[in-house]
Amino acid sequence: MLKSNKINKFIWVCDISQNTGEGRLAHLFLNKEKIKINKYSKHKINNKIFSHKYIYPLVGVFFCWYNFLKKKKIYYINYLPLWNFLIFLLLPPKTVIGPVTGGAYYRSSIIRKYIFPILYSISQIIIYFRFNHINFATSLLKKNLFFFIKKKSSFNFVLYALKNKIKSKTKNIDFLIYYRDHLNKKSLFPYSLIKKIILSNFNVYVVGDHLNLKGVKNLGKLTNQKIDEYLSKTKFSIASEENPLSFFALECINNHVKILIGNKRKIEIKNLKKHFIKINKNSNNLNYFSKF
Repeated sequence: MLKSNKINKFIWVCDISQNTGEGRLAHLFLNKEKIKINKYSKHKINNKIFSHKYIYPLVGVFFCWYNFLKKKKIYYINYLPLWNFLIFLLLPPKTVIGPVTGGAYYRSSIIRKYIFPILYSISQIIIYFRFNHINFATSLLKKNLFFFIKKKSSFNFVLYALKNKIKSKTKNIDFLIYYRDHLNKKSLFPYSLIKKIILSNFNVYVVGDHLNLKGVKNLGKLTNQKIDEYLSKTKFSIASEENPLSFFALECINNHVKILIGNKRKIEIKNLKKHFIKINKNSNNLNYFSKF
């Protein structure tokens, strides 16, 4: 989606949907920077992953240059994975970019495990020479960054999504879990822990893709507003091993939902530890949750 507001600005946003991570991150950045979009035009593309992640961002680079030559200030908000060095290389000078994304846990993919670190390095060298400051959506990539990139970077931009909401008095859902049928994410999904939770007679609801596990109630793909309604009635959730501070986890925190996390998983944000419960996922003792 191509968006522009005042005549002296041009803003490229690949995904503006409030029901996707990239779209929500874009909205968060636009709100934080107090950028208002008054006028927009839509460009229809093949709505496949390849187009969305690999072609459409480069189409955006072309439009950015077109408007840069018309002396407009350029904003490129998303999609901005650190591995895509072409975006950082080809954008016009002085482009304001949104939060950079990327993960650090690639157990299931040879390409992600061995090729991505090389692409990360190329992108960082380009970033060092072309951008004065970088926002990272999370801190997952921090251990992959050169020291000179860390010095000019801010981390965990997603924390701007935290809100001080009033706790609901009615919490009749024991567990609400987000599931995505994605190769990299599936390898980190806590199937065995969920089975133990079900056997302990807790009710378990699942949003997102269908989880083929007996005893769970699949709610399907819901709007962000609907998920928020369910979370307001929920007691517990389970953190993603890939990203313990996903948008879903932040919505859990907003709704006073306690989040289970592996006791070997380090939580980088100290002032958020009170929202997490460290648990040994191999333990059969789940009596702790019965008192809530």
